[in-house]
Amino acid sequence: MRASVEPRERNRTPLQHGSFRLLLVATVGGFAGYILLMPVLPLWAVVGGAGEVAAGATNAVFMLVTVATQLCMPWLLKRIDHRIAFGLGTILIGVPTPLYALSSDLWLLLGVSSVRGIGFGLLTVTGAALVAELVPVEQRGRAAGLYGLSVGLPNVAFLPVGVWLTQQIGFAPLFWIAGALPVAATAALFGMSRVQAKRPADKSRTTTFPFALLPSWTVMTAVAVGAGGIVAFLPLAIGESVAPAALMTFGAATMLGRWGAGQVGDRLGQHRILIPAVLLSALGAGLLAVAAWDADLVSLLGAAAFGGGFGAVQNTTLVMMFERTESGVASTAWNIAYDAGQGLGSLGFGILIALSGYPFTFVVMAVLIAACTPLAFNRRRS
Repeated sequence: MRASVEPRERNRTPLQHGSFRLLLVATVGGFAGYILLMPVLPLWAVVGGAGEVAAGATNAVFMLVTVATQLCMPWLLKRIDHRIAFGLGTILIGVPTPLYALSSDLWLLLGVSSVRGIGFGLLTVTGAALVAELVPVEQRGRAAGLYGLSVGLPNVAFLPVGVWLTQQIGFAPLFWIAGALPVAATAALFGMSRVQAKRPADKSRTTTFPFALLPSWTVMTAVAVGAGGIVAFLPLAIGESVAPAALMTFGAATMLGRWGAGQVGDRLGQHRILIPAVLLSALGAGLLAVAAWDADLVSLLGAAAFGGGFGAVQNTTLVMMFERTESGVASTAWNIAYDAGQGLGSLGFGILIALSGYPFTFVVMAVLIAACTPLAFNRRRS
């Protein structure tokens, strides 16, 4: 998969690898162009006369095409340089974006979102795969944690900025900014080392979805379902006064949890991080169930606990998947668990809330996540 690492290289930190630093820079730019428009596109669709369901379809189509693209990534990454795949991702996210300014008609919005969804699928899978390819095995946990920071920072910094910018400069200039950021980030790829996947020497490291990934994949999916539900319904569950602080706490805790897990996972072993991470997520869900009964402080504690656990689960499951199969397959499986899980969470929470209310829904989430704890004990490596 990658040339053997010199002994002196193993003592270096991930940030001492120039190609890895450039990956982080490109990732920040690529995700900034994506996250800026997540809350903006539905608003632009409404300007064009779309209803709420049609407006929400702009993001739904984007994520649907993203997952479909991710399914093709193991095949693609075995055939082309990873840098090319990543660069295609940033270009496809950025270049079509100014076309949104031509019209707020739904057909145009869905068409452009579909092209950008292909780019995002390329970006997410290739970026995570490059984490495994650009640093030694002994540094993967820390590298994945730093990669998580480069993904998380745009979410924390740019998610609330997009709507504000539309009020200050208008939609069209924002579309140009959101398009320019990923395109500019592409330049960082020219300084990266060439990465071409090869057939693994170890025949047990399969290039199809192996059952060895199933425990980690299931844990990641379950916690991602909870996260999708929280992002979609927490403001409605706890009230508008505390919701912004709770969501910011959740986002920051997720980013720090992922980074922190990377710092200690390489030293203690990934499974020793995953078990408390799952339990922390379940505890956070339980606290949010209490918060749904009107407890502002508890809502912040619950958001922090769930976010911290969710971030740690992200990092540990990704590294554990790298241990069990080749990087393209592991990254594809992980990203599908993340994206599909969040989508299912938003849909499933809506149904359960309509049937039984917010507190019971959060309790169900806590129980389901806690039930995944035995899967976190799986230590088998291929």
